[in-house]
Amino acid sequence: MSKPLEVVNALLDAGFNGLGPLCSATGLADEYLRDTRYANHEARIDSLVHWETGKLFTTGFLSGLGGLLTLPVALPAGLGVSWAVQARLVGAIARIHGHAVEEDRVRTLTLLAIVGDIGKEVVKQAGIEVGQQLGMRALEAVPMHALSGINRAVGFQLLSKAGQKGVVNLSKVVPFAGGLVGGAVDALACRAVGATARRLFAPGPLPVAGMSAG
Repeated sequence: MSKPLEVVNALLDAGFNGLGPLCSATGLADEYLRDTRYANHEARIDSLVHWETGKLFTTGFLSGLGGLLTLPVALPAGLGVSWAVQARLVGAIARIHGHAVEEDRVRTLTLLAIVGDIGKEVVKQAGIEVGQQLGMRALEAVPMHALSGINRAVGFQLLSKAGQKGVVNLSKVVPFAGGLVGGAVDALACRAVGATARRLFAPGPLPVAGMSAG
């Protein structure tokens, strides 16, 4: 298995299974699904993203989990854990919408949520035409080898980003404590990933017989 695939599989496994004091993505989702205070799944996901983002803003939260993640390659401190925590969030959102995190499509869409807009280009480069709406339904007919190719491409993107030492080292240009700035950047990234995951896993309308989508 290539290094990029090893990295993304390790990140997904860590996020979905849970890191240290953090429960699994499925366990996290089930906590929200059992809570009858929420009117619907959108309300559950609103709260989920809010609280998980808040955790990442806490100075030292990610560094406290740093020693719990083992990856096949070295990544900057906290970066791998940040991605694993984001994967956990996305997995929980998928679960709330009724998907199992073991599904190949869920794993691929989780990676695409983490890389955001870059994911659209990754899918195009894999030669997959998904139309206007990328999501679970769009990947139904995509074979496993193509999904694996997307996962590998995302792995290359993550490794490339990790190799840029100052990915966006705001602590050098913003006169605040480095930990606080790092927490803010991680929180913003997590919120963006959560927003992307909502779109990717939101139930779409069923196609009408005899009509093409879009």
